[in-house]
Amino acid sequence: MDDSFLKAGLDGVDSRDGARAVRAWRWLHWLLFAFSLLAIPAFYMQLAAGSPFFFELGRALYLSMFLGFACLLGWVAYLSREPKRFVLRNRFDVLMLLGAAASVAWGAMPWSQLEWGLRIAFMGIVALRIVFSLRTLLLPNRLLVLFVAAACLLAAAGAVFYWLEPRVHSYAEGVWLAFESSATVGYGDIAPTTPASRVFAAFVVLLGYGMLSLVFASIAAMFVGQEEKALRREMHRDIRHLQSEIAGLRKDVRDLREQREQRGRSELSAHRDHSNPDGCVQRSD
Repeated sequence: MDDSFLKAGLDGVDSRDGARAVRAWRWLHWLLFAFSLLAIPAFYMQLAAGSPFFFELGRALYLSMFLGFACLLGWVAYLSREPKRFVLRNRFDVLMLLGAAASVAWGAMPWSQLEWGLRIAFMGIVALRIVFSLRTLLLPNRLLVLFVAAACLLAAAGAVFYWLEPRVHSYAEGVWLAFESSATVGYGDIAPTTPASRVFAAFVVLLGYGMLSLVFASIAAMFVGQEEKALRREMHRDIRHLQSEIAGLRKDVRDLREQREQRGRSELSAHRDHSNPDGCVQRSD
């Protein structure tokens, strides 16, 4: 994993750490991702709560998130040979742990301006944590995965808008509002009017920007990849042609060397025969 994630505090377990900690992190980080998802319904249950039941249910989800992060991070830190270094490498998750704990302690409606800002910031951290967890799946060269993820996001956002926005009277209208928000079209026929739906629309816009960018990048990568493959085939063909020419040149050089050596031996033999035509060995008294 590169240094950018280390600076962000989401670097997981060092590969040189204990083998048990490395093995545990391979599946525990997906459990952390699952617990981070609990913050989304918890936030909107408390924001749009029409009864104390939904408000307390949102607080229970925050509590579950806090306990899940505390147990998982604590277990990996226990298995790690350098627990302090592990905590520093994953300070982003520690920040989410503290945010979930604060959401359990606070929450009485109406929220103050400070609490509004802190909760929006916490939801932004949750969104970043989700994106970082899915970075290996949402690669630009995985067009099918991106389309499926975009469709699921659109369907889920439509259901949430149908629940949060009183001007949305059907699920189809909720999906349409989700599409308008994610594509930033803004026709104006339906618009969020409540604080909960407006906050949700802001996240849908941000996610829509990201998803659309990845989809278009994946489509562009497909065309660029085809051109690169054609260029690579041409390069391989040229390389094979050059290799055959080099092999031919080497053979010609080898033949010329052999001919020169044979001519040299012939000239040497002729010179000896010319110096001693009788084939006798001359002796000096």
